[in-house]
Amino acid sequence: MKVPILYEDNHLLLVEKPRNIPVQEDSSRDLDLLTGLKQMIKIRDEKPGNVYLGLVHRLDRPVGGTMVFAKTSKAASRLSDMMRRHVIERQYLAVVHGVPKQKKHQLVDYLHKNSQKNQVAVVSSQHPKGKKAILNYQVLASREGFSLLAVQLETGRPHQIRVQLSAMGHPIYGDQKYGQKTSKVGQQIALWAKSLTLDHPIKKEPIYVQAKAPAEYPWNIWKQTK
Repeated sequence: MKVPILYEDNHLLLVEKPRNIPVQEDSSRDLDLLTGLKQMIKIRDEKPGNVYLGLVHRLDRPVGGTMVFAKTSKAASRLSDMMRRHVIERQYLAVVHGVPKQKKHQLVDYLHKNSQKNQVAVVSSQHPKGKKAILNYQVLASREGFSLLAVQLETGRPHQIRVQLSAMGHPIYGDQKYGQKTSKVGQQIALWAKSLTLDHPIKKEPIYVQAKAPAEYPWNIWKQTK
């Protein structure tokens, strides 16, 4: 597993997650990112025992881009707290079908996850198990029936971006789960975790990393993806 390292020190490991690889072990038994990174560190650093690597957030299997892992339990605890307080800024890019009427908008929905089907749906705010989901988007460009959106999360619900954009009427290109009416089998979802901004949990220094979106269709509709 070749994983680009964006930042690393004794406490943190920030990487560019490859697409179509699970973040942690699932029923497929395919090699997952967490296990692969532990193996990489063990071999590279010639560590005799088990390698500690704390998982503090996730990306859906088909989605690639920036992720942060903790290399110490102290860093893991502080990063998890930062995630809960939403002080880690996560920015995404998405190519969606159509052109949203509002070029810049905040989406507020209530989501409920069916764990058996691994599917999330927008529900009423009165739903007993509905969880509030907030994201902000901005239309960067529109062309050939698609729009390129910059998306920033304020909450971290499962499948949040995919569900909310689909519910808005603009499903993400290639989304096999939430855009079945517009996506074809075999298309790669056009959702990318562009950047992470956070204060180092130990050193308190600001950290910013980014990963460029894939240079393929539909991303290459725009000559330069910013």
